[in-house]
Amino acid sequence: MKPFSIVKFQVEFLNDSFVADERLAELSEWCFRFDTLGLTPRFNGNGRSLGNLSYRLESGKPEFIITGSSLDSKGHLEAQDFVKVLAADPATKRVQVEGKRDPSSESILHYEIYRARPDVGAVFHGHDRELLDSARCLDIPETRQEELPGTVELLRQVLDILGNHQFLIMKNHGFLALGRTMSEAGSLALEMKRRWDSKKS
Repeated sequence: MKPFSIVKFQVEFLNDSFVADERLAELSEWCFRFDTLGLTPRFNGNGRSLGNLSYRLESGKPEFIITGSSLDSKGHLEAQDFVKVLAADPATKRVQVEGKRDPSSESILHYEIYRARPDVGAVFHGHDRELLDSARCLDIPETRQEELPGTVELLRQVLDILGNHQFLIMKNHGFLALGRTMSEAGSLALEMKRRWDSKKS
């Protein structure tokens, strides 16, 4: 039976036998770190794990590997918890994947960021209430208005302010940390959190 999913798009499974990638171990480690630091908290404290992390598979192509939808935790993920996204169309709301579960509900957002920014090799989306509240204080670009997660409306808000920024706030939702590598994206998220912690102390 397919795991529970909250995606707002149609998923087309091209293959359910996930093709392993050597970089999965690194992505799993970053998921563990985000989980440990509370950057991918559980919805209402006991629901699904929020946030999503991905990396680009090949330079020049927007295909990527991302965390699956509605995971209970991102603390100890295995290969079957990740999904390969091959194509995503915001107009038709269709996503083509390889894997055993639906991809994260923000997969179209990740796909469009990779399309718009050839320099980006990893997109890490996390949740931290204090970082959201500190956007103005830390001079972090922020979307103009709140939109529902996983929607084309949220995608448009992000693309409107994306530019060459590496760190963005989605208003009343979460943050996006971008990097050429997973290490860059993850380290940037941790640095922004440290910067805010030091500012308030």
